[in-house]
Amino acid sequence: MTPQDLIRLALEQAALAAAAGEVPVGAVILAPDNTLLATGQNRRERDEDPTAHAEIVAIRIAAQKLGTWRLLGCTLAVTLEPCPMCAGAILNARIPHLIYGTPDPKAGATGTLLNLLQDPRLNHQTSITPNILTQDCAQILKSFFQLQRAQGKK
Repeated sequence: MTPQDLIRLALEQAALAAAAGEVPVGAVILAPDNTLLATGQNRRERDEDPTAHAEIVAIRIAAQKLGTWRLLGCTLAVTLEPCPMCAGAILNARIPHLIYGTPDPKAGATGTLLNLLQDPRLNHQTSITPNILTQDCAQILKSFFQLQRAQGKK
């Protein structure tokens, strides 16, 4: 699958999150054999869990399916640049490659505000392919927050 294909799949998850009233961020994990291993979407509101970001949800599912916390050879694709918590989870899961859609100017920890994934002081680094289908990924977030403001929420 191409990076664009993976981000399109992640956008499907983001749309499901938006439909459930969650911030529309979606993630997918591709297994080393290029099959879809896991999907995730933001679930913070539904699960009442501050750690239930799309990336964390997908990483947990992938680890369970593989029977190991080491997601060696896997690729994570997510619609929004990971935050520090998710970047830490990516490193701890030993995911070797990240693809993301749009940068996060408020919390981006994979190049925008800082870059945890490629810090040579850490014991693992992850390659990054940024800005895939950026406009599509940014638009779903923009539309969601416009609707929230119009409804007097958040």
